[in-house]
Amino acid sequence: MENLWAPWRMNYIRKAVGKKNGKCIFCVKPKQKKDTQNHILYRGKKSFIIMNLFPYNNGHLMVAPYKHTPSLESLDDETLLEIIALLKKAEYALRKEFRPDGFNIGVNIGRAAGAGIDKHIHFHIVPRWNGDTNFLPVTAGAKVIVQSIEESYGILSKHFKRL
Repeated sequence: MENLWAPWRMNYIRKAVGKKNGKCIFCVKPKQKKDTQNHILYRGKKSFIIMNLFPYNNGHLMVAPYKHTPSLESLDDETLLEIIALLKKAEYALRKEFRPDGFNIGVNIGRAAGAGIDKHIHFHIVPRWNGDTNFLPVTAGAKVIVQSIEESYGILSKHFKRL
């Protein structure tokens, strides 16, 4: 067996462990007013952009409404329009800084659909590169995230400060 060394991840793991207290992160984090620490990149009137602490790829962002709701049908049109506008801004920032070959943008509604947090709807935007699904995730079931969340936050935050 080969070892994959990523010692910088221990700090990340320590921060993530213990914060699973049953409370909704999409409700708690915006109320804390600690945007850098909570990796909130932008606050809109009805929704916000936050970095995913368990990213599929570098730059994996999420857009969530402030309203705690599990589905699209309970969101008003103004909120839905703002979410789409924020996804557009996120796509621009990610394209400018990370130069991906494409994006996955989507929402999982309900646990059966793959939602890790199924009581508060949120949208994912994941930058993708040709070849990012190579032998390592396919054969070893492991993914390498090559940049820390803090470094990605620093790079992306400048785009959202201008809004």
